Amino acid sequence: MSRFLGEIKQLGYVVADIEAAMQHWTEVLGVGPFYYMERVPLKNYRYRGQPYEIHNSVALANAGGVQVELIQARCDTPSMYRDFIQRGQERQSGLQHVAYWTEDFERDLAALQARGWTVGMSGEVGERGRFVYFETEYHPGTVIELSEVAGPKGKVFKLIRSASENWDGRDPVRSFPDLGSL
Repeated sequence: MSRFLGEIKQLGYVVADIEAAMQHWTEVLGVGPFYYMERVPLKNYRYRGQPYEIHNSVALANAGGVQVELIQARCDTPSMYRDFIQRGQERQSGLQHVAYWTEDFERDLAALQARGWTVGMSGEVGERGRFVYFETEYHPGTVIELSEVAGPKGKVFKLIRSASENWDGRDPVRSFPDLGSL
């Protein structure tokens, strides 16, 4: 447990083939079901302060209290995911980030920036679903994410965790719920 942010809530893996990764996690490791989104609806995406349009695919599942995020970059837009891939770290460990979740994003962001942490990548997924990745590499390629879960994204994360409890292996890949409908 972190004195600063509580429990690690998510492990984020950058993968070359998200479909193969989901199959591995569900069939070999028994983790699932995965909720898959071919194109993440990112708003206000920035990489090192510059705005860009980006296309990433994401799949989310829980293994107990920890969420597993699989990410496939579908373009060559500047991102911390692209940096990770270009350094070959996807083939070494795949673990690109660990994430902490917050319902008080402004407070926690300010506290970490006061500690000298610098934002490398940021954006929003749904209402009250902001995120930042910090330039805090502590293990080759692995950085820290702070993710706001006060809005619809938090509701989806609860649904994903609930679906993993007593999951029997059926329907291993499911469509991601519409954030706008929550």
